[in-house]
Amino acid sequence: MDKEEGEKMTTLRTTVVFLLGFYTFCQETRASVQGASVPGASVPGASVLGRPLLYGPSTALEKTVEEFQCEVLRYPKEESILYQLFREGDRSKALGFYSALSGEMANFPLYITASYEGYMVCVASVQNNTVIQPTVSQRHHLRVVDPVNGAEVVVQSGSVEFYEGKPLSLRCNIAKGTHVSYQWLVDGKPLPLSPSHNQTQEQLFIYRMVPQDSGEYTCVATNQLNITKVYSSRSTAKVIKVKELVSEPDLLFLVLKERDGTYFALVTCQSLKGTPPITFSLYSRSEFISTETVDERFATFSIPVVLDLHMGFLQCQAQNGDRVVYGQWTAMHVVAVGGAVTMHYNTDVGENFSIVGLRFYCSVERGTFPQYRWFLNGTVLEGRGEFYWVENQPEQSILLLSVGRSSAGTYHCEVSDSFDGTTVIRSEARYIDKEVLNHLPTTVVAVVFGCFLFLVTLVTTCCFIGLLYQKRQCLVEKSTLDLKLGLEMHNIMVSDDDEEFLGRQCIMVAENDKKDEEEYMEDDGVVRAARIVDSDQEEVESTDEWLQLL
Repeated sequence: MDKEEGEKMTTLRTTVVFLLGFYTFCQETRASVQGASVPGASVPGASVLGRPLLYGPSTALEKTVEEFQCEVLRYPKEESILYQLFREGDRSKALGFYSALSGEMANFPLYITASYEGYMVCVASVQNNTVIQPTVSQRHHLRVVDPVNGAEVVVQSGSVEFYEGKPLSLRCNIAKGTHVSYQWLVDGKPLPLSPSHNQTQEQLFIYRMVPQDSGEYTCVATNQLNITKVYSSRSTAKVIKVKELVSEPDLLFLVLKERDGTYFALVTCQSLKGTPPITFSLYSRSEFISTETVDERFATFSIPVVLDLHMGFLQCQAQNGDRVVYGQWTAMHVVAVGGAVTMHYNTDVGENFSIVGLRFYCSVERGTFPQYRWFLNGTVLEGRGEFYWVENQPEQSILLLSVGRSSAGTYHCEVSDSFDGTTVIRSEARYIDKEVLNHLPTTVVAVVFGCFLFLVTLVTTCCFIGLLYQKRQCLVEKSTLDLKLGLEMHNIMVSDDDEEFLGRQCIMVAENDKKDEEEYMEDDGVVRAARIVDSDQEEVESTDEWLQLL
């Protein structure tokens, strides 16, 4: 096949060269026939050759024929002009030549190859005349486009499967193509922007891979001749798998009983993250116990156990890739259930302040793996029923209960080892009924009624004392006011000669009244009020006697 294509290319090139030679011959023949018949083209007596002008496409497709033109507007009369087309900076080999008379425009049909990429110039000179210097046109740039083809993704960093944290280097190779731009896709979507992604043309570099970077990587290579003519090549997908490093393992164990009465523990080493296969190893403080490589994120080991005996500490180790992680040290101490079993409850109150729900709690004094069971009138309550819900926790068991007719009865709980049911400890029984729960105890009623009676008595006493005090204050204010009025009237009516004598008597009477008032205040409220009335009457009579003396 390659030989046949080579022969075809040789035949094509021979044909193109023959056509170009024949075309040049025809142009020279036509120029010689026309001679100087072109009006106004020549400059009589001119000895200077003007600067040629070069025309042609700026973009060309490889392996196609494109035509370039070159002309001189000022040229000597009746001189033959030689046009030559060169690559800028290389005059050793002409890309084309053309001989013209009378200022005829030169045509250069070129078979475009990749070597024509760059700048071209046209050199014009007068044939057989060295006096007139050749002139050079402005340079003209040609961009040669070779349609892109054969895009392929190459992994330069090595394997397509590796653990997270490693770098990834991809390259998009093409079989052919010039002026190519590249785009990277992951699972058919453009590669997201990220500080860890570095894309430079055909190269893609990811500094630190994470499991989310796994996927099918594809590159799309594109180039175009013009706005409407676009070429592209899409590579086949390269599957990249980023493995997840294993996380720190957790240690869990479960105790079981053999038929011969001995006990053993199933120890599980488990990691939440990590791509299998993973190697798990179990260690004690003093020695290595066992190891296992699995296609899961957990492994199980079996070791003997003695109840109520502290057997030391265990640790899990996990490894995948080149990373080893260590779990926490866990004590291997299995205690059988024992001690007292306590049961108590809390109430849930409804809108009318009646008890509508109960929460029973059952716990045992000691035990590593207790198993709880609830009973109503001797019937086991398990899981979730019409009026109850059992929730078992490591340290206790909770029974959620809806209070009603169907839930009335005697409740108790039992505790045993989850791995051995020979030892069962029972709690005290408690009778539950809706009417009993919502009935107020006699003690509570007595206390409430006593508090109410005390408050009523206290308020009544305070009101009575307040009334007595208010009455006494009114009488004192009245007597004082009457005395002041009598003295004022006496002072107005008495003469100047008797003023000294009467004034002295008034003072003595006032002092005696003051002593009497102090004595009266020693008795209780009722007696004091009566004496105040008597004192007021005596004061009024004394005042009348003074008025009669006038």
